Amino acid sequence: MRGFGLGLAIILMFLPETLSGQEPSATASSVTSAPVASAPDKGQIDSDRPALQHRYPRYKVQRDDVLSISFPLAMELDQSVTIQPDGYVNLAGVGSVHIEGMTVPEVVDAVKKAYSTTLHDPIVDVDLTDFQKPFFVVNGQVGKPGQYDLRYDTTVSEAIAIAGGFTPQAKTQIFLYHRVSEGWVEVRKLSLKDILHGKNVNEDAQMQPGDMIFVPEKLITNFRKYVPYSVGMYLSPQLPLL
Repeated sequence: MRGFGLGLAIILMFLPETLSGQEPSATASSVTSAPVASAPDKGQIDSDRPALQHRYPRYKVQRDDVLSISFPLAMELDQSVTIQPDGYVNLAGVGSVHIEGMTVPEVVDAVKKAYSTTLHDPIVDVDLTDFQKPFFVVNGQVGKPGQYDLRYDTTVSEAIAIAGGFTPQAKTQIFLYHRVSEGWVEVRKLSLKDILHGKNVNEDAQMQPGDMIFVPEKLITNFRKYVPYSVGMYLSPQLPLL
């Protein structure tokens, strides 16, 4: 019995202070009260990182786009407007409204808000009648570098063919530049040699509006610019013939 009491006393000596009713130590308090970072709200994105792309993104109106705005219940306000270089449009009777970068449904909401002071619950229809056509750019060692309309689904190899194909100086490892957000550009390195020979054809990326392809020169082509003769053996006129 005496041994049991001694063992119980030793166990109580090592029990945490919180079990004896005392306040926890300062060290324990600093750990348990450490703030926990709350999870960011859904949709919140760091300002220095590109936004995730939507699967089917809506077109956003740009400068020089032409919009037809109609009011089924107030047809005298029907009008056609062009987005100015500063992103504004002049709406009859209400003045300037900034709409650049909005989707068409967002433009409808902006026009409704602008006319809410003169019309009660206005009904507004907006049609995009003229806009910048989707395009892609091919630069570097191709037959006809330049900007081309993106009228249908086009792969990188097809885009190079549209631009005149590779020149003899072209390297088949090309770069595809795609803007994912303002200030962020995704760069992909593609080897078209395998694709053009029927290998890894699934890696032939689809062109997106605004994409740019750059076709660099072969290394030997760059080297030859600084060599005044062709590479190979030649006969020096100073040496006697044997």
